[in-house]
Amino acid sequence: MVKKLLLTTLLTASLFGAETATLTVEEESVLTKKEQIVENNTLTKEERLDAKVLSFIGEESYEKNRDYIHINFKNVDSFYIQDRINVVKVVETLEENGLLHLFFEEPQQYEMTFHSTGDALFFVKLMGDTLRDIGYYRYVTKESVHDESGFEWKISLEAEYVTDPVLLRKELATRGCEIIDIVRQSATDWHYNIDTSKAHLKVDRLESGIKKKYNRIQYAKWLDVADIKAIDITSHRANYWYPYIALYDSSLRLLKVIKQDEETTRLNLKLPEETRYISVSDLYTITNIRYGLEFSPSGKR
Repeated sequence: MVKKLLLTTLLTASLFGAETATLTVEEESVLTKKEQIVENNTLTKEERLDAKVLSFIGEESYEKNRDYIHINFKNVDSFYIQDRINVVKVVETLEENGLLHLFFEEPQQYEMTFHSTGDALFFVKLMGDTLRDIGYYRYVTKESVHDESGFEWKISLEAEYVTDPVLLRKELATRGCEIIDIVRQSATDWHYNIDTSKAHLKVDRLESGIKKKYNRIQYAKWLDVADIKAIDITSHRANYWYPYIALYDSSLRLLKVIKQDEETTRLNLKLPEETRYISVSDLYTITNIRYGLEFSPSGKR
């Protein structure tokens, strides 16, 4: 779980009604002792939603748009998934109604922290691919922590606007992931708690007997090989391929590396049973296979 959320105040009364629900750690942290004492760590569902909205837009905007917010969030239950706030729907509603502003006046450095209980190596690869696919190629790892609560990865990047949580959610969904919570520490510090229990890399999956041909290769080619036993790889005749192939299990633990320091036109691989992904590249430079490769998978697992 994300460890903290710093907010200045919570309104002393909810905009809404009075059904009770357990208060999460991050929602509890938005309360100030002077304004509200919560007995037995409970708040109404309306108050919890109230606190989450406030955390995204700030007190000034909240006060200014109180009635408008009341209208847009009056159907409280629709913003919950069982007892958990559907935080992406909250963000989406705020965006659609012009209440959440993600743009800076000028390019700024800001931080994003991602938390998961999954495998660290897999999570970093997953998030790196996701960020790339929504247009973020340059960022710096600020910190990574692996403890009993899971794995946390913090990055810093410069942009004219904060990453759109709705866009990020859509891209993560293509990889089987779900955003559980978003905590806006400040305009330049956002935390995401991500469920990766059903996660997979967004790469082509090879099937026995079905050839795949890639005509232009600019990066190492990743493929899902969970269903096959072997692959025959053929290099385009204009290439100068010196194979560098890495085999990984489902958590991206490295199983084996195949490399050949001689020009190769065809290579057959037999895959260990636990192999889930392979990465195919060149020992020296990716331009050696820029004209493409053909994959002929065989054998069903």
